Amino acid sequence: MLPAPELEIARNLPPEGCSAEEAQHYTRWLATHHYENFGVVSWLLPRELHQHFYNVYAYCRWSDDLGDEIPDPARALELLNAWEEDLRHCWRHGEEPSHPVLIALRETVRAKHTPLRLYLDLLRAFRQDQKIQRYATWGDVLGYCAYSANPVGRLVLHLCDYRDEERQRLSDFTCTALQLANFWQDVSLDLGKGRIYIPLEELAKHGLTEADIVARRFDARYVALMKSLIARTREVFDAGLPLAHRVDGGLRTDIELFSRGGMAILDAVEASGYNTLSHRPSLSKWTKVQLLGRALGSRAFARSASSEKESPLAPASSVPRDVGLAGLSVGVVARESHDVAASYAECNRIARAARSSFYLAFFGLPKNKRNALCALYAFMRLVDDVSDEPGDVESKRRGLARWRGLLDEAAAGHTEGHAVLPALADTIARFEIPTRYFHDLILGAEMDLTVASYATFDRLSEYCYRVAGTVGLTCLHVFGFRDPRAPDLAERLGLAFQLTNILRDVQSDYEMGRVYLPLEDLDRFGVRKQDLRGPLTPQLRELLAFEADRVWRFYEEGAPLVAQVDPNSRATLWALIRTYSSLLARIEERGFDVFSSRVSLSSAEKIQFLLTAGMTGWWKRDALAMRSGDRRRSGGPGLSRRAG
Repeated sequence: MLPAPELEIARNLPPEGCSAEEAQHYTRWLATHHYENFGVVSWLLPRELHQHFYNVYAYCRWSDDLGDEIPDPARALELLNAWEEDLRHCWRHGEEPSHPVLIALRETVRAKHTPLRLYLDLLRAFRQDQKIQRYATWGDVLGYCAYSANPVGRLVLHLCDYRDEERQRLSDFTCTALQLANFWQDVSLDLGKGRIYIPLEELAKHGLTEADIVARRFDARYVALMKSLIARTREVFDAGLPLAHRVDGGLRTDIELFSRGGMAILDAVEASGYNTLSHRPSLSKWTKVQLLGRALGSRAFARSASSEKESPLAPASSVPRDVGLAGLSVGVVARESHDVAASYAECNRIARAARSSFYLAFFGLPKNKRNALCALYAFMRLVDDVSDEPGDVESKRRGLARWRGLLDEAAAGHTEGHAVLPALADTIARFEIPTRYFHDLILGAEMDLTVASYATFDRLSEYCYRVAGTVGLTCLHVFGFRDPRAPDLAERLGLAFQLTNILRDVQSDYEMGRVYLPLEDLDRFGVRKQDLRGPLTPQLRELLAFEADRVWRFYEEGAPLVAQVDPNSRATLWALIRTYSSLLARIEERGFDVFSSRVSLSSAEKIQFLLTAGMTGWWKRDALAMRSGDRRRSGGPGLSRRAG
């Protein structure tokens, strides 16, 4: 795939299609020899994890260098696309990757079940580097960090079998802070590549322009800028520090070492007089040894202080809630004021006017949760409208960019931009919902502007995660959960929801120029794109039956989520499950004829599901029968952007 002379890290690379042993020998060599601020200190971890850390590190290093060390952007994008295609083989049954790094990574994927999405998020950031060299706002920079840095921390947690949202949230703080520290450290290097990661809005606040940075004008204004950037970055480091006390063993030391190291980079920038325009401050070997000694000392002290030991995951109430990634603040809980009350009223109005299945289901919840779901629904409906309403692509892009900015402002406590924002900010803070989910949702809306079809189900799944899985995850936080497996189940049910609506809307989507059914499946059943306008043919019926079987499997896999959410949310979740699976069952009952008229459920049926679940506790007694005689007992949660 890649000529060896093109990248320095290709040295010692075994041939394509090599054995797993040869591949892992290379990743071990790379992890212990390649330059970084800090080495891969996995020797502090259990020995059985060492190789997995080497494999993930090698993937991250190669991905970064493909995007960073190839001077021709077109060539870099070509290589990144080929890299992604080979990466996907690690998850495909019966297929094998060819690149040695991915051959090694495949062993980790199989052993630790790390999600494909995290690896793809990294590639998104490296592709972005080929197209975007300037960032207007803090929100833009932090959005980049969410893909360039945060997936690495989440992968590390997965390797150590930590999959809960709380630890991942704290990891995001640390990874974003490390990325920011590297940005301020590498200003001169990034300028050499034509990139500026300092938010342009921050330059303007200090009387600087992009031209000043390109010309490397160092003066008091730049010093003030760096002081401001460093102060905000330290706040993010502080927000992530509790993670070290919520993991065990060597990982605790690794996390503390990287956090201390990142802050030491900021110290080095300060010690250099802040002039990162002309040189790159670095850490001496002695400084690294001191940092490791302090981290090991903290570990030893923690072991001896048995009276102060805490559980592996402390209650959420003990975690600071006033610092986050969007605008460096998740947002202080919105005041119970007239503005917030009026905002929730507006969100309820939007949800009610949409006549969605969700709005009826909300009535089974306590008022605070009902209002929260209305706030989520209103925000998502408004975002969805931007991509679906008439207009040119560029204006829609600007509209989505505006919502991204409003989201970041709201999460930071500034809610003046739209009537729904005070309620949204209040909901995010009250239920500790990661803002990353909302950014991913907006990315899904952007996909609808540029992607008209999906070649494979893997590609479609990525889209479905953006527009439906994220919504299921936000709703999950409102429903309340404790089991770390719950987010995975919510994603599966969100996928089931989205696929159900895709089957229902095959014809109308085609008329809008969109084909969501995977093209590989159309080819398998001899269906052409234009056939999706109807009427129903035998080939179409076989295709839709095949897709429906796939959807039922997602419902079955995700349905156990009902027992894992808070008791006062279970009836509502089950009513949603029953509603959407009944829609799929009705499609089957009609012989998959979704062309002659739109398949739907009446409001009376939806209300009946909610009343049956809430008043009789039906969901507690009724066993799932999705694959047996009555398939109408099934479904999935989440506010699908195509719902209603």
